[in-house]
Amino acid sequence: MKGTLTQVRTYERSVQLLMVNQFTINLGFYMLMPYLATHLAGPLGLAGWLVGLILGVRNFSQQGMFLVGGTLADRLGYKPMIFAGMVLRVIGFAMLGLVDSVPALIAASALTGLAGALFNPATRAYLAADAGDRRVEAFALFNVFYQAGILLGPLVGMVLTGLDFRITCLTAAGIFAVLSVVQIRALPARRADDANGRADGRRESVPAQWRSILANRPFLLFSVAMIGSYVMSFQVYLALPLEVRRLGGEGDFGTAAVAVLFAVSGLSTVLGQTKVTAWCKARTQPGRALGLGLLTMGAAFLPLLAATAVPVPDGGVGRWLLAAVPPTLAAFLLALGTMIAYPFEMDTIVSLSGGRLVATHYGLYNTICGVGITLGNLLTGAALDAARAAGMAALPWLTLAALGLACAAALYGLDRTGRLKPPAPSVPATA
Repeated sequence: MKGTLTQVRTYERSVQLLMVNQFTINLGFYMLMPYLATHLAGPLGLAGWLVGLILGVRNFSQQGMFLVGGTLADRLGYKPMIFAGMVLRVIGFAMLGLVDSVPALIAASALTGLAGALFNPATRAYLAADAGDRRVEAFALFNVFYQAGILLGPLVGMVLTGLDFRITCLTAAGIFAVLSVVQIRALPARRADDANGRADGRRESVPAQWRSILANRPFLLFSVAMIGSYVMSFQVYLALPLEVRRLGGEGDFGTAAVAVLFAVSGLSTVLGQTKVTAWCKARTQPGRALGLGLLTMGAAFLPLLAATAVPVPDGGVGRWLLAAVPPTLAAFLLALGTMIAYPFEMDTIVSLSGGRLVATHYGLYNTICGVGITLGNLLTGAALDAARAAGMAALPWLTLAALGLACAAALYGLDRTGRLKPPAPSVPATA
């Protein structure tokens, strides 16, 4: 970790601040969100479908507005959108702790989602712009701070929620309020280099900008190919915990084993991300690194697939080991695959944009992957149900491993045909 902090100091102040901001953003978010469903269903006594609706509104408002948030960042500047997102999170988180009516809770959930849609594309575009030629290394460091916030947030939230969930909400809102002040005082103003969207300086309309991005076929193909990485990595929150609890039960062992999954995923990234990125950059090209990352993520489900061939013990240490070891190994390999791919993924988006409307490209990319995650999770859930009903325990893991192989093959094809390279710069017409 000392080496990581040393690397961070070699970047401009704005890049350093964006990394610390992302850690703090995730700290505030993950100290609250894992406990929101329990608060809604428990103390507030809401029906299960209402809990699902409130949580779904947050996800929908964020994924659905990413493109708008990215577009506003490119047109108005990155700093205003980061600040606006922080302020909306302050309001949304405070409301979640102070209101108890369903309409107010839905509004609060929508505000927290919209906040993410505003500051996420702006933050990544700002980081890419100020990191310059060191974008890959900068995004590797960014992921370290990102995962550290995810790792620490639930622990802080557990302590605060043990006192009162309102304290958790107000503390999270306070964290974002402090961040809002920091953005105004310390973050330099930064506009996109192509704020007008045209080489001649004239402002291009939003529909025209969106049409130009939708016409960027290599970018769209890359976005679709990368959906699988998000579906697979999300299984740390869906399929792996379900598998642990299916074999280990809902008691203390199951809870502890699930906590180990998250700890392994977060800690491995915090401790290994910069080393993995340095190794990949020294030995392979970006396109191949992306394929290797997706292939590693697909391989993460092979231990679970192999475990289905082992008779399930009736109880004791044998059953506990079967419940904990394959999912934990899968969580580590998913984290490793993400470590390999993520910095090159973020850099490739900038390259495929040609340095033009970068935040808008990030926004559309997040929306495409967000829709893919939703559909992928529905299909994964259906595969888990079908596997249990038909007695085919291998089905979900075989499907997910095949998904990783297919996405890796797609990225290999895009790289081999040159579609992952930056577009050639346009040459202005001469009189």
